[in-house]
Amino acid sequence: MAIREITPAEVAALLAQGSVFVDVREDHERAGGQAEGARGIPRARLEADPVAHLPDRGASIVLICQAGGRSMAAARALEAAGYTRLASVAGGTTRWIEEQRPVVRPALSADARDFNERYSRHLLLPEVGVAGQQRLQESRVLMIGAGGLGSPAAFYLAAAGVGRLRIADDDVVDRSNLQRQILHTESSVGTPKVASAQATLTALNPRTQVEAVAERVTAANVERLLDGVDVVVDGADNFPARYLLNDACVKLGKPLVYGAVQRFEGQVSVFDAGRHRGEQPCYRCLFPEPPPPEFAPNCAEAGVLGVLPGVIGLLQATEAIKLLLRVGEPLTGRLLHFDALAMRFRETRLRHDPDCAVCAAGRAFPGYIDYAAFCRASP
Repeated sequence: MAIREITPAEVAALLAQGSVFVDVREDHERAGGQAEGARGIPRARLEADPVAHLPDRGASIVLICQAGGRSMAAARALEAAGYTRLASVAGGTTRWIEEQRPVVRPALSADARDFNERYSRHLLLPEVGVAGQQRLQESRVLMIGAGGLGSPAAFYLAAAGVGRLRIADDDVVDRSNLQRQILHTESSVGTPKVASAQATLTALNPRTQVEAVAERVTAANVERLLDGVDVVVDGADNFPARYLLNDACVKLGKPLVYGAVQRFEGQVSVFDAGRHRGEQPCYRCLFPEPPPPEFAPNCAEAGVLGVLPGVIGLLQATEAIKLLLRVGEPLTGRLLHFDALAMRFRETRLRHDPDCAVCAAGRAFPGYIDYAAFCRASP
């Protein structure tokens, strides 16, 4: 017998005749409301052991999902398992609600409801789902800098549900920052950037704990800042901080998401040599020595297109989230260049330097150095 596709209006009559009504969406989807009279059995669970949930193969069964596709697919799976009286609701719960038919909400705690509603679009992704979102919630990220790169990266890490975000920056908000540092507003001018960032991100997602550290990263505090974190995001604007972060991340085995901007161009990479000694490059493999200052002016000297840090910072946030979820292909061993004027991306392959002073296989950590002097002394 063919699977029937029915309208929401036809469901009531079938239920009156004893049909079993099943919502095959995931638990978090049904938390937003489900058709009255339906039992919630996620499709994968139903298809894995249909008899455990629907022991009578001859019973009339009506299936519903969000729009009708999954319920029809579930019906076909049940048909293959020997069920003979099957129907799928065309248009699913979306049509059911549009026609103002009765809806019920499963009993949930306020915290569970907030979790399901806030991260609903993540939960729909098989690569994330409930388990991945919980992993994000248990994660800790260190953000160095609450400026041009740190602003967009921190915004999206907090929105994505990273559980703890430690932000280190010793600067205060200046009016010239507002053109690109979107964590801050006019009312923030003169206040510490980390305090402004904490207030903004907490207002966006109170589930994310924002730890504001009003300090500049130095050799004296870098290991304390990295303590307990899963990923480090480099939003620094100077070479001494970048070399210091690289060396500490290699020593402590932390993945480092690198980003840099200048005028109309930016670049992004992931350096994970600490966990992959002798295989993946570190920042020093790319830049054994910093360029002379005249070839690498900062934004205050050379200027920067306001949206450019937004692009690069969002790419950094993307890489950090992928690392936390352990999905996709990270930018390890690759340097991604972005040219805003040409609107063009290009990629450079990076190789591990077997003689690298910091990440060479079997080489003991050489210790922290005077990074400011190292950068000044370089040719």
